[in-house]
Amino acid sequence: MDIRFVQRGADIEDKLRDYMEKKISRMEKFFKKILNCQIVVSQHKGNFNVETTANANGVILRAEENAHDPRTAFDQALKNLERRIKKYNSYLKDHAQLSVTDFTFSLEEPEEVSDLPEISKVKKIQIHPMSPEEAIMQMELIGHSFFMFQNAETGDMNVVYTRKNGAYGLLEPER
Repeated sequence: MDIRFVQRGADIEDKLRDYMEKKISRMEKFFKKILNCQIVVSQHKGNFNVETTANANGVILRAEENAHDPRTAFDQALKNLERRIKKYNSYLKDHAQLSVTDFTFSLEEPEEVSDLPEISKVKKIQIHPMSPEEAIMQMELIGHSFFMFQNAETGDMNVVYTRKNGAYGLLEPER
């Protein structure tokens, strides 16, 4: 498994980096098809934020935690990631060959227009056909409240989202 570290305003000591590599490598016992993993460590107002993102054969798994100590934040994020993998493990094993989705993010500078609201970040993603159930599973795995996808049955762009009552919603274009 390829492990990449990103440091934003925080330094990771070699001892802590080795610890993180060793612990993240153990995730393969839960799901063997983890291709690569990225660990982002940032520090803001005395707290460390650790974000782990793993690509498991096209399925993106993500967890993020904050703590006063980077090791504690990493351990908590890893527990969350393991819990998500265990929760969806049987589904992922059955559908891993489908290559549910793969994200490629790139940032672009927004154009400046004085009268319009400012867009601070633009993400571009690759869209793959999937069912709404697969989209909900992917949304849960990356920890977002919404997810855009191409509906495999209709070919239309759809969005699934988490409603305030905990249920899920689906946005479809009118025909």
